[in-house]
Amino acid sequence: MDKKISVLVIEDEADIRDLLRRTLRFEGFDVYSAADGSQGLEIALRQQPDVILLDWVMPKMDGMEVLSELRRDERTKDIIVFMLTAKNMMKDVSMALTNGANDYIVKPFDGDTLGSRIMSMLQVLREQKAENGCDSAKMTC
Repeated sequence: MDKKISVLVIEDEADIRDLLRRTLRFEGFDVYSAADGSQGLEIALRQQPDVILLDWVMPKMDGMEVLSELRRDERTKDIIVFMLTAKNMMKDVSMALTNGANDYIVKPFDGDTLGSRIMSMLQVLREQKAENGCDSAKMTC
């Protein structure tokens, strides 16, 4: 990959947000972070990250509201979104994926494999878009 992959972490718990920021930077990602959903949406619109790690339970806007707004907006609808949450019931996973999340990671998560999981998802989506005749470099159709 020519350019660094950018990741936006939207997480209200400061310790988790800092851990994710440090882990992902160490693995070579550009990292932005937000402490709540509305701030995360603003950063997503301004920075256009490649990937968003999105907590579900947050103040102001919860993760599902953020996900809905991301998918509705033409500028952010194709950003890869991983729900990163303690909600671990199958109905929660199903709801998130049905509403547009690309993947679902349950807390506590394995920080050692997070970067490779992000890269794997990017690769799979690029291959799918290439098969469909889309611009895989820009991840758009």
